[in-house]
Amino acid sequence: KTMKFHQSIVLALMPLCIEAFAPSAHSSVKLSPRHVSPVVPNTPSFANVKSSLASSIEAADAGASEDPAEKTFGQKAFETYETVANLATTMFPLWTVLFTGIALKSPQSFAWFTTDYFTGALAALMLSMGITLTPDDFVQVAKSPGATIMQFALCYGMMPYLALGLGKLFGLDKALIAGMVLVGSINGGQASNLCTYIARGNVALSVLMTTATTIGAIFMTPLLCKGLLGAVVPVDAAGIAKSTIQVVLAPIAVGMTANRFFPKFVKKILPFAPVVGVVSTCLLVASAVAQVAEPIIGAGWSLQLPLLALHLVGGLVGYGLPRLAGFGETACRTMAIETSMKSSAFGFLLAKLHFGDYAARIPSAVSVVWMALTGSLLAVVWRFIPVNEEPAKESE
Repeated sequence: KTMKFHQSIVLALMPLCIEAFAPSAHSSVKLSPRHVSPVVPNTPSFANVKSSLASSIEAADAGASEDPAEKTFGQKAFETYETVANLATTMFPLWTVLFTGIALKSPQSFAWFTTDYFTGALAALMLSMGITLTPDDFVQVAKSPGATIMQFALCYGMMPYLALGLGKLFGLDKALIAGMVLVGSINGGQASNLCTYIARGNVALSVLMTTATTIGAIFMTPLLCKGLLGAVVPVDAAGIAKSTIQVVLAPIAVGMTANRFFPKFVKKILPFAPVVGVVSTCLLVASAVAQVAEPIIGAGWSLQLPLLALHLVGGLVGYGLPRLAGFGETACRTMAIETSMKSSAFGFLLAKLHFGDYAARIPSAVSVVWMALTGSLLAVVWRFIPVNEEPAKESE
């Protein structure tokens, strides 16, 4: 940079030297017309020379300010935070296991996390995703609804039958099979939006899919339970719609509005969004597990394995089928996470309210753990795999 600066000064001073040695207008030397050189157009004037010198000096100063040694303490501290935050986000599966272990060992540790806190944490999770989005993101997604339609089919077409098949394959009793089918028949979980963000998926598409399957649960969950189990599962349609607006859509709308009208403020707090999302999700998982710690411990591996398979196979199929159908990498990752991660806490509530056999609620309780762990593992693995988009059947 110093050499370039010196070269700029030399080049800038050359016109001055030429003008200094050229005959002035008052010179006594008379030149005949044939000795006069033609005027060169755009010859640098003294004003242009000063401007060139000033630009060179500014460029040199700018280069010097980029020197890491010149960074302020605040800049260094923020860079350290970003490194630590990135590492903490990458270790999302570990935090899920850790919080789950604490909740199983000491359920009373999360007794303070009441329904109000639960709802607040879920809203905070959605808000942290909302500030990463703009209305244009949803406009682009709406132009190509194929991905949303396919994921809806995976959620309510493939997952319930996969749950039924795994339950029979592992020889579970009827009550546990009913609980597994219920898990397969419910909507996608809100934590999928965070995992999609970590996996470098399409967050706007993820939010739209979560909203579609949540609203779809009003009629799809009772229909599937009746068709596959012969059980009547009443669902509070108005309650689901109200919760979806309060906990999912409203916080996202607030985040998007802030991103639109206060971009400078959002830019400053954006690096904190993944940390808020991870903390919120870990608390949500721990709270749900703490409420049903005893049934989860008593379930044993005979129930743990089929539920692990349900979420893992669901994620792999949710990625593979869209890939075969011609969707791009980003959409496939999004669909895989959305398909794998179910709203297990909602399933537990439905089983508690509408299934007579206590055992039917145990699969939903176990699913809370494996859903979060599987989704976070997929997210972290994909975080380190670059997205190499190929021409896809539909734009993302």
